[in-house]
Amino acid sequence: MHEGQTILVIGGLLAVALGASLLAGRLRVPGLIAFLGIGMIVGSDGTGWIHFNDYEVARAAGIVGLALILFEGGLAIDIRAFRSVALPATLLAFFGTLLTAALTGLAASWLLDLTLLEGLLIGSIVAGTDGAAVFAIMRGSTIRKRLAHTLEGEAGLNDPIAVLLVLTMISLLTKPDFGPLNVAVLFVEELAIGGVIGVAVGWFGSSALAKAQLGSAGLYPVASLAIAAIAFGGADSLHGSGFLSVFLCGMVLSARETPAQRTITTFHEGMAWVAQLGLFLTLGLLVSPSQLPSVALSGTLLALLSAVIARPLAAVLVLGRLDFTFKERLVLGWAGLRGAVPVVLATFPVIDGVHGAVDFFNIVFFAVAVSTVLQAATFEPFAKWLGVTTNQRAIPAPLMEASAVRRLGAEVVQFAVRDGDAIVGLRVRDLDLPRDALLNLIVQNNTAIPPRGSTVVDAGDELHILVRQEAFGDFEGLLRRWRQGPMTRPEVRPIGRRQATIFSTGPWREADGDPARPATVGGREVIEQIRTRRDEPGAVVVLSDGRFAYTGRYTATGSPSDLQRAAGRRLGLAKTDAERSWWREVIGAISLGQ
Repeated sequence: MHEGQTILVIGGLLAVALGASLLAGRLRVPGLIAFLGIGMIVGSDGTGWIHFNDYEVARAAGIVGLALILFEGGLAIDIRAFRSVALPATLLAFFGTLLTAALTGLAASWLLDLTLLEGLLIGSIVAGTDGAAVFAIMRGSTIRKRLAHTLEGEAGLNDPIAVLLVLTMISLLTKPDFGPLNVAVLFVEELAIGGVIGVAVGWFGSSALAKAQLGSAGLYPVASLAIAAIAFGGADSLHGSGFLSVFLCGMVLSARETPAQRTITTFHEGMAWVAQLGLFLTLGLLVSPSQLPSVALSGTLLALLSAVIARPLAAVLVLGRLDFTFKERLVLGWAGLRGAVPVVLATFPVIDGVHGAVDFFNIVFFAVAVSTVLQAATFEPFAKWLGVTTNQRAIPAPLMEASAVRRLGAEVVQFAVRDGDAIVGLRVRDLDLPRDALLNLIVQNNTAIPPRGSTVVDAGDELHILVRQEAFGDFEGLLRRWRQGPMTRPEVRPIGRRQATIFSTGPWREADGDPARPATVGGREVIEQIRTRRDEPGAVVVLSDGRFAYTGRYTATGSPSDLQRAAGRRLGLAKTDAERSWWREVIGAISLGQ
């Protein structure tokens, strides 16, 4: 084929695979399985449209693809959330993977009539979870946030351990003089060098990005791609774990404030998807469907033993005395999704000439396909059945550049309103928002709604609030009240009892309390607060006798028309833009509040 035909075929394959993945998503099956299927169909053992049987090329593509996927996974992790789950995530990634590999390996050696080392090689390959699959399912899951963050961290740290286990088993099978001391040195060397290089490159790279003033925003993703390549290549060249290095590098970059951070994250999310699609298509081309029936039974049994027994048992035992309930440990165990990682690892023994490696590749491929479909299709229902889910996404997608907002001294809070929350049915003006918090946006039925004081909060809404960092501690208490109550319900205005002829004005007296949240004005109880001033203490309120009032350095009480005229005079005397903006807001609020 000439170049145009080659590009046409690649585009057609991607388009067909994307369509198949949409269908797979409706069936609650990972869409990436569809890409494997497309590769198998058009491969040399399928329709024969594309002839491909090069394990070395597949491994090279797999290494590059996994590096891009892990770097994006590191960028996507919230470092503050990860700190709280670093211990369980690390324990699951290291000891959990070791124990899963050992249990699966023992089962494989008995089930497939293999030597112990051959069985442990298969167990090590199958023990590797797939970061791409885990990241994808976590971003759409509603499990408790702590569990989701634990699984995200474990998925990124798991792959380097699985690679080391596979390399160790291959060395034990092919090198007679490779002993326990060599194994210990290999693990320490790979993890230590990979960890140090990843953190160092991430730190220096983020510092360089923060100081550099690149000519175009499009250059920042190019710089981050160079940083990822240096992290992986540097660690690998020094005999360290490139996978661990590139994952930690991504985490450090996400933790430090850099220009165009959202642009970088979005770019690498797209690159990770391209890597996943290309990787799964390549592995699908490599598989011979005609050889799968002979390993169907053994592959299915191996998948069930690994997914149903080995991984959950490892999760329950490894987490030990940590404060996870038994049900949470079962969910953590069931979330060990397989994918491209074990299939890529299965190419290693083929290239290194391990006896029977091609059969191992087919067995692993079948086992991975079965366990991925089984676990992905049942993960969310299983978690709901065990009662460890919530009514909101575990890892919501941010609507704005959080790091840029944080750099300016604020935090962005996303609050998902659930059935039964105390604020359901309240208007925005009745949410008791402090002066240091501002409701920016309400997402309702996937539609962005600019909030007004009269906007009613419904179950299913998502509130996006901007909060000053120094007030964030107190704001968390308000969030709890939004959930559990008590929230004060506004009384019905006493329309018809307005004392329209009584108008009073004058300076605010400190004895009357806080003008930003007045309880009474002129001896009359405040029954509703319509507006709150942001630049200094002040408010627009309704009194128990039906009159309106504005408060601040000056206060006035009376009928709507009286207050609008008084606010108009204040507007004419205003000396700053903030003052003028406030008095216009007072006039508009009184007009809307009548």
